[in-house]
Amino acid sequence: MKKALTLAALLALSACSGQQATSQAEPVNVSSLGKSEITDIRAADAAPIYPKRGKSIERTFVHQPPMIPHKAEYPITLKKNGCMSCHSPAKAKRMKATQIDPSHLLADAKLNNEYYNCTQCHTPQAENKTELVENDFSNK
Repeated sequence: MKKALTLAALLALSACSGQQATSQAEPVNVSSLGKSEITDIRAADAAPIYPKRGKSIERTFVHQPPMIPHKAEYPITLKKNGCMSCHSPAKAKRMKATQIDPSHLLADAKLNNEYYNCTQCHTPQAENKTELVENDFSNK
């Protein structure tokens, strides 16, 4: 009984909040954010060119994480890190890949969870014909 009275009191107070609903909603003007029609056709973006095997781009500042010299479309989930299939200490030499830095590993040679998401710091290096984002960084 007490719950029913409390509920009725709350409903009565909310009805007297002083706000009145408008009888007719005002029209909303929506315009597209796109600059072109859907029927417009544009040229495909230029495909990125990755360095040849064994080549890499110099680091531009101290402690810069090394860039990835290939596509980085490997799955990184809580259960599996696709990068470790080539870059783990056990497989790196056989795969002719750079071994993961020991600072990223725990004492039992397992990947430290703090470094689990490789692409957070390491990004693919490619020569793109068009800039993806504006960049005016200078190391000077």
